[in-house]
Parts: sequence; C-alpha cells; structure tokens
Amino acid sequence: MTFRNPARRGVLPAMMLLASCWSISGHAAPQLQDLHMPEGFHIATYATHVPGAREIALGEKGTVFLGSMGAGKVYALTGDSDPAHPRQVRVIAHGLNLPAGVAFFHGDLYVSDTRCIVVLRGIEDRLDHPPAPETVADNLPYRAGDHSWKFIAFGPDGKLYVPIGSPCNVCEVGHDLGKLMRMNPDGTDREDIAYGIRNSVGFTWQPHTGTLWFTDNGRDMLGDDVPNDELNRLDKVGQSFGFPYCHQGNIPDPTYGHLHPCSEFTPPVLGLGAHVAALGLRFYEGTMFPAPYRGSLLIAEHGSWNRSRLSGYRVVTVPFGAGGSVGPATPLVDGFEQNQVPWGRPADVQPLPDGSVLISDDQAGAVYRLTYDAHSG
Repeated sequence: MTFRNPARRGVLPAMMLLASCWSISGHAAPQLQDLHMPEGFHIATYATHVPGAREIALGEKGTVFLGSMGAGKVYALTGDSDPAHPRQVRVIAHGLNLPAGVAFFHGDLYVSDTRCIVVLRGIEDRLDHPPAPETVADNLPYRAGDHSWKFIAFGPDGKLYVPIGSPCNVCEVGHDLGKLMRMNPDGTDREDIAYGIRNSVGFTWQPHTGTLWFTDNGRDMLGDDVPNDELNRLDKVGQSFGFPYCHQGNIPDPTYGHLHPCSEFTPPVLGLGAHVAALGLRFYEGTMFPAPYRGSLLIAEHGSWNRSRLSGYRVVTVPFGAGGSVGPATPLVDGFEQNQVPWGRPADVQPLPDGSVLISDDQAGAVYRLTYDAHSG
C-alpha cells in the first residue's frame, strides 16, 4: 500500500551462534498514513516481518540485506520494486548477538556481532541454503554495558570500518573504546582512525571527495535540549571528537570537562538536535528526487527516550552548499510518533539504483520505500 503526502579466521560453530541469540516479541503495525513529506513524495511498505530491522546493504544482484537488533537475525529481501508484489524475506543467519551491521563487498556479506565480524561467502547465489558464518575478525574491543552493536561499512579504500561504542552514558574510555577503526576484509591490519566518539551508528563517504562523515549520539541526563547529537567529518587519522570531556563542541562535561578543554577536540560540523538519536546516513546521488536533494545527506533519526517531549522519529535531509556550507537539517519524512506515542523508529536509509530510498524501521519491523513523482495527484 502506498501513502502520499497529506584476525583469527574460521567458521563460527552453530551452537555458539545459538547460544548468543536473544529475541524480541511483537512489533507495531506501520501507520504510513500518519507520515508527512514534502509535496510530490510518496512512501510505501517495501517489506514487513523483519523484526528489529537496522542497517541496510545492497547486493550486486538486487538483494537487499538487513541487520537486526534483538532478533539476532540477518535478512535477505528479494523481489522487484513493485509494491503490488510482496518481497520474499529470508533469514540467512540467526543466533548472532546484535547483528545490527551489514556490509556487502565483492560478493560476500559482512555482519557485525558485539565482539566479532563474520562473513557469509557468495551469499547472493546461496540465499536458500546460506553458508555458515565465517569469522574474519574476533576479539574486538569490548566492555559490558551500552552501545556494543555496530554499524559497519566498506570505504573507498577497500577497508572495513567498524565503530567501537562507549559502554556507558558517560565515562572515561581512553583509546580502547569510543572510537572508529578500520581493517582489511580478512581482519588484518587493524587501525584506529578516530577517538572521542560516544556512539556512532552511521557513517558514509561523500562522493567525489571520499571524505568520511558520521553521526554521534550525545550523552544523556543533561536536560531536554543539550547536548546535540552530532554530524562529524573526519579530515585526518587520529582526530578526537571530545567524548567524554566535551559535548557538541562547546559544552564541558560536568564530571570530566575539567580534565581537557573543548579547544583540544574537533567540534561537530552540525548539531542535529538533542537526543534525536541520529543513526544511519547516506549521500543522495540519484536523480528521482528534485535537484535540491541531490548531493545532500539523508539521516535516519531513531528518536529520543529521554526528553519530556519526544524528538527525532523522522528522516531528515542535510544540504551541502557550493560554498562549503552544511545544513541545517530539515524533515523529509516525519510522523513516526503521534501524540508522544511512537509507532516506528527509523534506523537506516539506503538509496536504490532507481533513485528511490529505503528506510528501515526496527520498531515496526518493516522497510519502506520513498519515491518522488511531481506529476502524481
């Protein structure tokens, strides 16, 4: 239905996978009639029955892969883009621990676990009989606590980029955690490239420049309106972005701020709003959407849990000006919460080759497809 605008390698034993599995029960039904978009945009359900749907990756043969939270599963969606033809949903891996991140590279699907990266070899030719996950990187930095799930992606350099979240609301982690690292596809040559990151659940590279941009979720318990979630740019290896000493580039932490001033760190390029939970992001390079959207960033805002009035629960666009200006963020798809009650939570965005955009929703267990048609009534 469509709604318009009103480094040890090996195979993970099956028992190990099952032992780490945990499940979620139920999900809200999508309420697409409640969504608001600019004139000409339309949204439709692309797939349902994908509990906990998070990061989206595209295969070479048209398969849409999804990581998940809670469900411990990795999904493969196949079928054409006609909303009248429901897509086939396959579970191609299960029993993983928070496999939120998926990345497709040279025919293989890489999947994040809390302590390792696994790969499903030649997956698009084996969807009905998936291979056992093979470990390509284990013993990733880990401390029990929060933010152990991982958004992963391959960069223009052919390296796999992996975030290591801070296991807390706010705490000192040194250079062991709260960082972004990269490695070869086989897990070798690991390198830390950025520090002072509380919890990045989305990064991407700007076409034509190769510059890495990433979101970071700000700390909690400083009030409704501070600190902002951040949109950051990595200009050189080794930059530090301030956590836990400085938030949003100019707010010293009340506990740790006296140890290092904000002037020591790289400030965000753009504040995205307090507690919006900015997650997956991609540059839009398609031609379906109007010209002002081309070259802009699309960002999924998962939504707040810690404000007196909810924020986020939408997809926003961040324009890039010819003179180097960035932002501000403006809503593209809004309305995943109604009257302070959320029915959906956007987690990732992924442009398709035809210029439409997929949006994953881990609360409703669904994926939507956003299109544009200036001439439709």
